[in-house]
Amino acid sequence: MKVLLYILSITTILFASTHDTAACKKCHPLIAQEFENSMHKKSSIYDDKIHKAVWDKHPASAKGNYKCAKCHTPNAKEAKAQKEGISCISCHTISNVEKHAQSNKNIYSGEKKKFYSAEIGRENEKVIYKKESSLFGMNVTTTGSAYHDLDYTNENFYNANVCMGCHSHKQNSHEFSVCTTEEEGAKDKKTNCITCHMPKVDGSATTVRISKQHSFHGFAGAHTKPQMLKKYVEFGFEKNSNSFEIIVHNKAPHNLMTHPLRVVQLRVNHIRDAKSTALKTQTFVKVIGTEGKPSMPWLATEVVKDTMIKANEKRKVKYDKKLKSGDTVEVILGYYIVNPKAVEKLNLQDDKAATEFKILKSQNINIE
Repeated sequence: MKVLLYILSITTILFASTHDTAACKKCHPLIAQEFENSMHKKSSIYDDKIHKAVWDKHPASAKGNYKCAKCHTPNAKEAKAQKEGISCISCHTISNVEKHAQSNKNIYSGEKKKFYSAEIGRENEKVIYKKESSLFGMNVTTTGSAYHDLDYTNENFYNANVCMGCHSHKQNSHEFSVCTTEEEGAKDKKTNCITCHMPKVDGSATTVRISKQHSFHGFAGAHTKPQMLKKYVEFGFEKNSNSFEIIVHNKAPHNLMTHPLRVVQLRVNHIRDAKSTALKTQTFVKVIGTEGKPSMPWLATEVVKDTMIKANEKRKVKYDKKLKSGDTVEVILGYYIVNPKAVEKLNLQDDKAATEFKILKSQNINIE
């Protein structure tokens, strides 16, 4: 028994000090698998080619002064963690978020083995690991996990304010906001960043306490599982005598795309007698730059162009095409992770993730 307890204590110490997901896999295999394929896990310049391509252009890159570490590699004090990006511990130890003009700051608990989490119905609970024996040691019962304690009382994990340490806004040295995510999406417990980007999926969150579902830890977004987010976009259609309109309703509490590199496109095809004709592609972007021209984020001082579909907006796009009964209108809404005009400048011509047009939602409208 003493040997077993010794091994357990050593394992616990190792777990408390590591920043990878190896220890988490033992009890959270499904979550760990999802996380391994997420952009949180792949947030460093070692795994994200697009992030590295932008960073390589930064003046501080030559000096090795990695200015993105606060969010992209929050555990970078350890050499190994510099290559691992964000870890399970990175998010689950955030106790609060400080608001600042340039960018917000995550405040970490600093208590070893103390993790924060959220579960409806347990908002007032703190689960501390306990081991109790009775009948002269013959009957042993445990409460909680030997690997970590769980604090369910942190409000930030219910309203998604926990996401705002990194995803709220970022100003450059010119006090210009390079990217912004409206904080309206981090106030409501029922609908917020977490409920949208970490929807409930089938499978137990842990092997210790079996549940039917868990929150998706692959973090649905532009890179990963965008199909999970298509329900936040709705298409509308209005037919006129000599034209028609497609309405794109962005039901999200933020711009359809918030990153300045993203480009959204609405592609519409008119199908008649099995012949498909592509109509004019509509492009939605938010371009930042200086002196009226696009520039790298650290140089930007202004918004050069902004046609991005805004939060909760219903954008109408008119097509001067007369429709008749039997026609079909194919509607495709998709995006590029990197603006095609910036691909060559960033030397990403051969990178599939940067150059691929990804479909967010498509729908066929049959004309009667």
